[in-house]
Amino acid sequence: MAKFELKLPKMGESVAEATLTNWLKEVGDTIEADEAVLEIATDKVDSEIPSEVDGVLIEKLFNVDDVVQVGQTIAIIEIAGGSNGTEKTVTESAPSPEIVKEVEKQVETAKQATQAPIENNGDRFYSPLVKNIAAAENISQAELDGISGTGKDGRVTKNDILGYVENRSSAKTQSQQAVVETKTSETPKPQTSEPAKPKAAISVSGEDEIIEMTRMGKLIAHHMVESVQTSAHVQSFVECDVTNVWNWRNKVKSAFAKREGENLTFTPIFMEAVAKALKDFPMMNIAVDGNNIIKRKNINLGMAASLPDGNLIVPVIKNADRLNLLGMSKAVNDLANRARENKLKPDEIQGGTYTVTNVGTFGSIMGTPIINQPQVGILALGAIRKVPAVIETPEGDFIGIRFKMFLSHSYDHRVVNGSLGGQFVKRVADYLEAWDVNTEI
Repeated sequence: MAKFELKLPKMGESVAEATLTNWLKEVGDTIEADEAVLEIATDKVDSEIPSEVDGVLIEKLFNVDDVVQVGQTIAIIEIAGGSNGTEKTVTESAPSPEIVKEVEKQVETAKQATQAPIENNGDRFYSPLVKNIAAAENISQAELDGISGTGKDGRVTKNDILGYVENRSSAKTQSQQAVVETKTSETPKPQTSEPAKPKAAISVSGEDEIIEMTRMGKLIAHHMVESVQTSAHVQSFVECDVTNVWNWRNKVKSAFAKREGENLTFTPIFMEAVAKALKDFPMMNIAVDGNNIIKRKNINLGMAASLPDGNLIVPVIKNADRLNLLGMSKAVNDLANRARENKLKPDEIQGGTYTVTNVGTFGSIMGTPIINQPQVGILALGAIRKVPAVIETPEGDFIGIRFKMFLSHSYDHRVVNGSLGGQFVKRVADYLEAWDVNTEI
């Protein structure tokens, strides 16, 4: 019998670890290839880890709620037959007792590293990233609690803890010198740091209901606050006449549904216009890394999707500028459907370079969305409304009924000025207003 090591796969460039949330198989269970063995959760998405081979689960190396690093072995699966030499993780014979003891030692060390994690202290919330940095740098709970946070309500941000780590040695030296000077001086020096502002107390009556935020809700809340603290948000608004788009979709949607077996929505039309505008204005397809600007080569469009529990997730259409309208429609429908069913893969919500959110779905005519870091722009699509409008013709101006919507563009004013931000959203509107009613799909 050969043994296969089931490892935590790579789940995107920014994901280094995941929390084991549920074992779907028990020791002794028979497993088929591609059958899910366990469930994991990252700060982006929940996902299942399938087996790559047929076999029997003989050992689980981590427990529920343990943190597993990418590449670590999670479980051992016994498979029939010998290794064919193509799979590096399959061994042809049982390991020696010395190797088993060494593996067990490494597993125990990994488990101990996840014990006694940093906890939220009272009203202070620590993000998963801050907790991971604290663990990696051997920062204790008491030490972390003493760091002055620059975030909202005194929250410790990534920059706060990294700055603390960088200056920890010098800070300790200065602290010791300050103690010596205080003891030798008759007049103590006044403190220069301002105390953290106390958080306003919230009264709760017996009739109120307390609802704990979901894990994803906490992560979204953290990301939104961090984005506001990071980017200088500013908005530009454009009203767009989409009468041609409206009439064209009504003309072709029945034939499209009959031929493709799915609905044709407005979203792929809008996404195509955004992708074209990003090609025209590549400096909107960037990210900020300290004092450097990263100009993205690929146009990967994120589309905010609403989940049944009220939370949002942003699946990404990779290389959106290379898709025709049919391909864009297929991608939009596929990602939206699997998002609602919680079947997205971790890599499918990674690598976005610009995001689009449809606030019109909920009846809003416009919105001021928060930028999805580390991107520098996000476009909100308002509800399409039938309104009276002035129509310019060679024979003069007339009042007519038109279908219009607002495009709301939020962008990072650190690197995107009003001229670029305004021109970009106007270009999106231009593409939509010039829609050819004879377009085939």
